[in-house]
Amino acid sequence: MPETEAKIALLAGAGGLAGTHTLDALLNAPDIARVFAVTRRPLGREHPRLANRIVQFDRLEAQLKGVTCHVALCCLGTTIGQAGSDEEHRRVNVDYVLAFARAAKAAQAQRFVVLSRVGADAGAPKASLRVKGEMEQGLAGLGFASLDILQPGPLLGLRRHLRPLDLALLVGMPLINPLLLGPREVHRGVSAQTIGAAMVGATRSGRRGVQRYTYPHIRALAKLKASRIAPLTPFKASSGAR
Repeated sequence: MPETEAKIALLAGAGGLAGTHTLDALLNAPDIARVFAVTRRPLGREHPRLANRIVQFDRLEAQLKGVTCHVALCCLGTTIGQAGSDEEHRRVNVDYVLAFARAAKAAQAQRFVVLSRVGADAGAPKASLRVKGEMEQGLAGLGFASLDILQPGPLLGLRRHLRPLDLALLVGMPLINPLLLGPREVHRGVSAQTIGAAMVGATRSGRRGVQRYTYPHIRALAKLKASRIAPLTPFKASSGAR
């Protein structure tokens, strides 16, 4: 579809820190006609352009069957501490993200935007970087016309459950950021609000293929504004859609 036409967006992870700000940015975007937010529990918010789909992530693809969208955005993710085990950590960061991506592909999404992290590498010794790398590899193999991967450094914001590390980053990173220069710039902390704006900005980039964005490019994406928007064209299912 033309980049200037209003889009239907499918969002996973809207209940987390980055996902909350991404949802806010989507609902404030003039080029987004409707948002299907996929969550485990009700979001508890109302908006005329928001539809909250409550799902079991182990049955995600079946439960999203019949949904259609133009773009999909994914903020799913957890830490090993929150997950409680390596197996559950991988399930959320890899299996659920890929299941959501397959559901988005079936829903005819042409662009998939995902939140990863700087240093993601399937061969990394550190589990948190390794699972993100595996996730990126899996997504690249699904054949989206456009795949946008955001790789920020520490995510800054007021979380529902604020850990001591989160508080330290929130206070310390604004002081440390100016010291991270050259190759180290990619490790600067990024506010969750900027991430939300950048996730939506990626849907406006017009770029095709696999694109990866680190700190300076994430900030640039966050500043991308909507072009003049045409009315939403009725969604036409392709001949292969079920």
